[in-house]
Amino acid sequence: MRIAFRSLVGAIGVCLLAGCLATPVERTGGPGSITVPNTNPQAIVRAAQTVFPGYGYSLSQSNFPTSISFDRPAGRMGTLAFGGWMDTTSIRVRLEMVPISGSNDFRLRTQVYRVNNAGVAGFERDTRMLRVWSAQFNAILRQIKADAANAGPL
Repeated sequence: MRIAFRSLVGAIGVCLLAGCLATPVERTGGPGSITVPNTNPQAIVRAAQTVFPGYGYSLSQSNFPTSISFDRPAGRMGTLAFGGWMDTTSIRVRLEMVPISGSNDFRLRTQVYRVNNAGVAGFERDTRMLRVWSAQFNAILRQIKADAANAGPL
């Protein structure tokens, strides 16, 4: 009985792994992801630097050409909910740019973090938030797509 259960669990694990590895990049990411056709990383970064400040975010970190991050203060309620009394808490959105092989398209995905002691060198602590938080950035991603699409390769 125990061996049969382990075999079943192993078979399910192999099937799930094979499904993950067989999913095309253009369909990955779930909420908070979008495909930008015929573009390049510079066009995406320019568009992101234009769109994010309109929503109260400022440029934070860059790992060009794979990602760029933007921060926004969490406010008094966010600081109490996520940080505590004395911490400076921010929400950090990391925009990942994944090239789709065989094309000039890029898949944009967001990851959301809460950052305690934001801006204090050596003391920042970031914690990844649930994937559901990424869905709130769909409007921002659509604007980035509209601005960066069809910029062409470099």
